[in-house]
Amino acid sequence: MEWVHGDTERLATVLVCDDADQIRTLIRLNLELEGYAVIEAADGIEALEILRDPTVARPDVITVDALMPRRDGWWMVAMIRADPDLEDIPIVMVTASVQPHHRVQAEQAQVDGFIAKPFEPDELLAMVGILAASGRV
Repeated sequence: MEWVHGDTERLATVLVCDDADQIRTLIRLNLELEGYAVIEAADGIEALEILRDPTVARPDVITVDALMPRRDGWWMVAMIRADPDLEDIPIVMVTASVQPHHRVQAEQAQVDGFIAKPFEPDELLAMVGILAASGRV
């Protein structure tokens, strides 16, 4: 499918889950400038409520922080991967948790992409674009 920039057509829908307002805003603005529709959540519980709400569009890609209050990104990814209705949604972990064991943990959790904070918006846009176009890798 060819994407049209500057038109009303959206590339895809992305659920952005991060407890930091400024990070959600940064990600949302960059995605929206590229033509994505964005849904926001402040933690894993809110994100799962959104994902299970039949009135909300199913996202094509999810970005999630690892460390958040209430329920963190690790819990959220595990819940998504265990749910047959959600398990195929690509997930990009965008986190400051960048120790080598965090990358291994992300791989074991079946995260499709891992981006360290602080990040370059172009890196995030490229990864989201690939995952939105091709699905889980």
